[in-house]
Amino acid sequence: MSDHSLSEAAKISRLIDKYDLLLIRSFLDDVTCERVIQEAEASESNRASVYGSGKGESIDLRVRKASRLRLPATTTELVHRRLVEHRQTIEQHFSISLSDCEEPQFLRYEVGDFFVAHQDGNTGLLQLTSDAERKVSVVLFLNRQSPGIDPGTYSGGSLKFSNYREKTEYREFSVPTEAGTLVAFRSELTHEVLPITRGERYSVVSWYR
Repeated sequence: MSDHSLSEAAKISRLIDKYDLLLIRSFLDDVTCERVIQEAEASESNRASVYGSGKGESIDLRVRKASRLRLPATTTELVHRRLVEHRQTIEQHFSISLSDCEEPQFLRYEVGDFFVAHQDGNTGLLQLTSDAERKVSVVLFLNRQSPGIDPGTYSGGSLKFSNYREKTEYREFSVPTEAGTLVAFRSELTHEVLPITRGERYSVVSWYR
């Protein structure tokens, strides 16, 4: 490994620690990810909704442009069960007590889709009781981000964290993504999905309470 690669890896490690992220690699294996994507490609979809300071959910394409997919119940139950199995690991990392996690949401981001910077819970910006109870958010990547044109991959669409109160080198961080990797973070942490520039990004999100 070159000195540049070592320094880049060290920088990524520092930023993961700075943002208190937990990365669980191979949360789902490659075969399962491929199967879930095949089901996603064949599933029905609706526009993904957003929460705000008002009541209920709404569709606002200025804030979030993505599709929520309806996968078979067996797949939803599989992912939910895996999340429950990892609850203790997540509790230990964040030194927090959690109850259950919400039903996972399966998402597709196509070219031009995005989600602006936001928080998921544990913040006064969100007034819904269900959101206020969210303590830890998780994003599970089903396919890989790539700058090239590898089949089944996408470009753009980074999961970016930000904290502009920090020093310059810590203000923004786009987490590296691999198929099957789960990223867990505190729900009050500001994050966004940058616009997709090529391909389709498949992911799963959920929240522990």
